[in-house]
Amino acid sequence: MARIGKLVVVGVGLIGGSFALALKEAGAVGRVVGVGRGGRNIRRAFDLKIIDAAGAFDRATLADADLALLAVPVGQMRAVMRAIAPLLGARTVVTDAGSTKEDVVALARRELKGALSRFVPGHPIAGTEKSGADAAFAGLYRRRRVVLTPLKGTEPGALALVRSAWQSCGASVSELQPKEHDQVLAAVSHLPHVLAYALVDQVARARNAKQLFSFAAGGFRDFTRIAGSHPEMWRDICLANRKALLVELKRYGVELERVKKMLARGDGKALEALFSGARGARERWLKDAQ
Repeated sequence: MARIGKLVVVGVGLIGGSFALALKEAGAVGRVVGVGRGGRNIRRAFDLKIIDAAGAFDRATLADADLALLAVPVGQMRAVMRAIAPLLGARTVVTDAGSTKEDVVALARRELKGALSRFVPGHPIAGTEKSGADAAFAGLYRRRRVVLTPLKGTEPGALALVRSAWQSCGASVSELQPKEHDQVLAAVSHLPHVLAYALVDQVARARNAKQLFSFAAGGFRDFTRIAGSHPEMWRDICLANRKALLVELKRYGVELERVKKMLARGDGKALEALFSGARGARERWLKDAQ
């Protein structure tokens, strides 16, 4: 296990804060410095002992860092990369936690300049609908998957450090190409979030919305839980991965049309077969995920 002397976390919320706490719990980091646009959240992160000090976009914060994690919405990534590029030390490794990868890699190629070979794109497939430092907890990544999408020129030592850090958090680390990552996540992460937001919006816009919400129970709550996620973050994710997401929305529309036809013709046998098959597939997935 490689120990990180100094970690800089840009964006000390659920993802960045949990990364810091997990590394602290594992004894895999010496000092954590937090950088963020919200002073109140950074102070809260300090009070909660997520970070050991508050930093800024300056050389004092970044030049001697062993690892910098960019845990900000993908829409902020360009500005952050541009700000840190001239401040990074010659050995500082940079990684990110963005939910899309093709766009982040393209930004890194433009903005990180000499530090590009030490950039390891990453995505922890874990989270909750909560945000901010108060939402962070050390166990977020245990038995969860983290995907790395290293570039052809990524330094082996940089990749090894980032892989080791996530493994110290209890995560299972795998690698994909950026395009493949975005296509996969569009289907199993980005599409479900869009559907959850859209359903809540549909109910909220109804003339009898108050009545509808008053009768909503466990099924509605479970289906729409992720609609409590950070709107700015999911706006950025959807726009960044809109090409792959539009493909999945089209596919889902075809599936809904298939269900509509079953209902229109009163085909109970077909509906039951669909429901049974879907339940079986979900049960197998849950079993394999244990």
